[in-house]
Amino acid sequence: MLGGVSLDARPGELTALLGPNGAGKSTLLRTVAGLLPAVAGSVSLGGTDLLALTPAERARRVAVVLTERVDGGLLTARELVGLGRHPHTGARGTLRAADRAAVDDALAAVRATEFAQRRVGELSDGERQRVLMARALAQAPDLLLLDEPTAFLDAPSRVSVTGLLRRLARDRGIVVVVSTHDVELALRVADRVWLLDRTGGVRTGPPAGLVADGAVGAAFDSDELRFDAGAGTFVMR
Repeated sequence: MLGGVSLDARPGELTALLGPNGAGKSTLLRTVAGLLPAVAGSVSLGGTDLLALTPAERARRVAVVLTERVDGGLLTARELVGLGRHPHTGARGTLRAADRAAVDDALAAVRATEFAQRRVGELSDGERQRVLMARALAQAPDLLLLDEPTAFLDAPSRVSVTGLLRRLARDRGIVVVVSTHDVELALRVADRVWLLDRTGGVRTGPPAGLVADGAVGAAFDSDELRFDAGAGTFVMR
């Protein structure tokens, strides 16, 4: 269990949440999102206590993309992205012109416009992941949280999605926090890292600093593998 820690993530930056299996990455991310109750402490966004907000209020500030595969049924990609506007549409859920413009903007931002009319079930894993990110962006969040967004993707798609998240943080000036097992890629692309270890400790800072002081190796080294700080990769012992 994490305790006695203080973490910060900044607008316009990509923050990577890293750590070995069982360190608590998903639990931490879901607690920040308000999906799990916090045992203690607070989560503040721009001076607002997120955990004190109602679910509807929080949905207008925070968007989440989880690892679970989404069954889009017969929905098109555009219709699925449109669901992201529901925190702003009121009880009837009718999309107005401004909502439709937000959907178009979100699809364009993740480069998914070309397959917006295809059914979700017909999309590749990479295309589907972009659509889920677009749905989150359509919420117009101040904070975007993603849990293993590249888990089902091949190597080129992982690089593409991770680079896209960094660009979205910069272009939109939002806080983006992504939990990932793709350590080497995250260290190359992220602006800031939250690094969990097996003992419940947390180190934070720019990737280069955590690599140089041995924190990454201490968190991930095993009997079979070690992190080579000079090369920025894992190597067999």
